[in-house]
Amino acid sequence: MTTSSTQAPTIAVTGATGHLGRLVIHALLDRGVPAGSVAALVRDPAKAEDLAAQGVVVRHADYHRPETLAAALDGIQKLLLISSNDFDDRPGQHRNVIAAARDAGVQLLAYTSILNADTSTMQLAADHQATETILRDSGVPFALLRNGWYTENYTGNLAQSLPHGVLLGAAGDGQVTPAPREDYAEAAAAVLSTDGHANATYELGGDTPVTLADIAGEISRQTGQPYAYVNQSVPEYTAALTGLGLPGSLAAVFADSDAGIARGELSTHSGDLSRLIGRPTTPLPDAIGAALKG
Repeated sequence: MTTSSTQAPTIAVTGATGHLGRLVIHALLDRGVPAGSVAALVRDPAKAEDLAAQGVVVRHADYHRPETLAAALDGIQKLLLISSNDFDDRPGQHRNVIAAARDAGVQLLAYTSILNADTSTMQLAADHQATETILRDSGVPFALLRNGWYTENYTGNLAQSLPHGVLLGAAGDGQVTPAPREDYAEAAAAVLSTDGHANATYELGGDTPVTLADIAGEISRQTGQPYAYVNQSVPEYTAALTGLGLPGSLAAVFADSDAGIARGELSTHSGDLSRLIGRPTTPLPDAIGAALKG
């Protein structure tokens, strides 16, 4: 399914039916971008019927299938490449999109990378580092949106973890600067809908550094239930995640990311996120409160 419009889309968002992609499209519309100027690039157009109903142009695009990308990017001036959630050769998938963007004459490609990508030693950073290199070498004007951790990383499974009263991790006393997905989505929409972002790098995170113990304590305060951070070694945390049903390789990546927090690799004082969205980032208590109400 591809919707038709009297306007040709000039802004495109990949992964548009994912959590972040939908929020970016909503943020673009909230900023006054006409729906017909926005293309939602998706693997399964049937899942984007709600976006089509709002007038957003829905186009089929698959990172794994380069032959779908030329038509998807036809006429697009600005593109948000949301990093793939398929961990099988993510740089290769991203390379397909970047090459298609180059061939289509895209004027700005914004990529959702990871915070402190150029210095991070986390396993999760490697794919982003490779993609940033591909993007720089492509000649396509780019904006690197180096997203930090989402608050939802800690609030998304509260229904399962609250009864146990513990937040497990391997971050020690390391600080993280989380913000809700909605804040990162607003930043992406700002970059896509305004000028002056070519070849810019934004280190994105919440305004206030917190520890995992701080996060657990705030959840406990708001729920009135015992909820505490329990620090483990990386091997212990990997085993715990595996016991919860995560594949071993993915559990190892998540545990390694906590080790990155302990080293300070997921914290920033840049202020880039609040500057892009034109307001302070959502405070942790507010984000947790919204998650609990939801």
